[in-house]
Amino acid sequence: MLSRLRYLLLGSPLPTKELSHKRLNKVRALAAFSPDALSSIAYANQEIYLGLLVAGSAGLALSLPIGMAIVGVLTIVALSYYQTIHGYPTGGGSYIVARENLGTVPGLVAAAALLVDYLLAAAVSLTAGVAAIASAFPVLWPHRVGLSLVLLLAITLINLRGVRESGTAVAIPVYLFLFAYLSMLAVGLVRLLTEGVADLTAVAPPPTEPLTAMLALHVFSAGCTALTGIEAISNGVPAFEAPEWKNAGRTLIVMALLMAVLFLGSIGLTQSLAVVARADETILSALARRVLGSGAAYLVIQATTMLILAVAANTSFAGFPRVSALVASDGFLPRQLTNLGDRLVYSNGIVLLAAATGALIVLFRGDTHALIPLFAVGAFLAFTLSQVGMVIHWRRMGGRGWRLKAAINGLGAIATGTTLLVVGVSKFAHGAWITLLIIPTLVTAFLRVRAHYRDVARQLSMRGLPPSLHPDLPPRVVIPISGVHRGIVEAVNFARSISREVTAVYIEVTPGAGQRVLEEWRKWWPDVPLEIVPSPFRSVIGPLLEFLDRTDEEHNDGQLAVVVLPEFVPAKWWHSLLHNQTAWLLKAALLYRRRHHGFQRVIIDVPYHLRR
Repeated sequence: MLSRLRYLLLGSPLPTKELSHKRLNKVRALAAFSPDALSSIAYANQEIYLGLLVAGSAGLALSLPIGMAIVGVLTIVALSYYQTIHGYPTGGGSYIVARENLGTVPGLVAAAALLVDYLLAAAVSLTAGVAAIASAFPVLWPHRVGLSLVLLLAITLINLRGVRESGTAVAIPVYLFLFAYLSMLAVGLVRLLTEGVADLTAVAPPPTEPLTAMLALHVFSAGCTALTGIEAISNGVPAFEAPEWKNAGRTLIVMALLMAVLFLGSIGLTQSLAVVARADETILSALARRVLGSGAAYLVIQATTMLILAVAANTSFAGFPRVSALVASDGFLPRQLTNLGDRLVYSNGIVLLAAATGALIVLFRGDTHALIPLFAVGAFLAFTLSQVGMVIHWRRMGGRGWRLKAAINGLGAIATGTTLLVVGVSKFAHGAWITLLIIPTLVTAFLRVRAHYRDVARQLSMRGLPPSLHPDLPPRVVIPISGVHRGIVEAVNFARSISREVTAVYIEVTPGAGQRVLEEWRKWWPDVPLEIVPSPFRSVIGPLLEFLDRTDEEHNDGQLAVVVLPEFVPAKWWHSLLHNQTAWLLKAALLYRRRHHGFQRVIIDVPYHLRR
């Protein structure tokens, strides 16, 4: 039943040979990799608006200049990543570029920053999407956490179905959003030309704080969240159809142009039309209401905003598993993250991201504004390391025009590095310190994981292994039993086939039960001794382990007794819930118990499958 449900939700398994056929064309790729970048106007505009609102009309008048500065940074970053795609045509995200050109630790810093950024992007996108629809239907505000988790589950299932399926599924919301918003901006431009520029001083609330340079820098740093997601295409070049690097580069340019138009267009109209939002709605909701009224067109805008923000998490689901798989393939994360699942996606990375995103949504109570201060630090740290790495890459590679290419990436490094400094300082006390603490913690964890794998490899290596000078001794076998029944017959027969020294042991939890078991045992196996071990505290595991230690000490033959463990397997999964799982607990205790006397104990499980 579970298998059928799994295939229904996720689809049937795909053979590895179909991997090359599960690539994305430019239309699907734009939908798969751009939602985070395109939808960032929702929360970036909101943060700019909230940050400047405290300074009244004078503050709101700075919206467009700050937006233009952010678009300037966007242009530099887009050109820089366009060059990164050409420099690494098989895929060159920040981790690969930093690792190959700056060294292992800078590469790990970039990887940690990217993973944190993808995680926060998913949480922010989902909570902002719910905020957008709740602006149209205020009754939904108290249910933001639950709605965000429902959207998270839907995005997770879509991505577990495969790369092409996720690209196809998110294409409709992405292109609906583009059509709706570009149409709204066009209508707003016509309205601006016919009505003229509105007076902000007439509608803006009185200032509660003075307009200072620090306030402007803080708003700039908050608005820079609009740039997150732009690196996703360079991380996902292998997902494109051939020629991968050309298609990825063209898609990146189109995405950057759309980002600039949507971001500047919405900010420009908000300022020029003197739009001010109510307390229970977002600034984009207020802009849509001002341009289109409160009818069906407004509801379409809010619905497409919610949809694009919901699927914006898809950018994280496209990037996080790939980056974690790259890091894991180098031995810095668990190797399970490199495994392709049934649908040719990194399903373990997808599930890990979903679990972490859900935890963030619950921890921050679905509040986008509370999550934003943690945002962007990781993205700009990864941007900067990537651009510095590309400067070194072009210098090392040489060739025609390398100085110009290095200069472009150098300009990108300066722009993103400066932005990182501004974001880090202005947001430090508001939560950026958490991100700055998590990143080095992750890098330390990466190094510990690699040290573990190297230690395991040294211990498993056959190099220098001396030949054994000790003769192999015949094993001693101990069979724990819960009673005399069919489930132990195969175990007893197997034990007698490998050893002449076999002992059964029964842990007597109920006084008097041991004698009845002993009498029944002697009817079937009179030549195999059965030890009855009383358990006054009704424990099974502890007395059995003590018995094994005692019998090993008594024999003192240079080995530990082999444990042959009978275990019956129920016919249905839910039947297992009706049994006490003693065999499983005993296996766990024996496997993970510290070794005694310098020897490892052999554990052999002999299953008996019930038919019904």
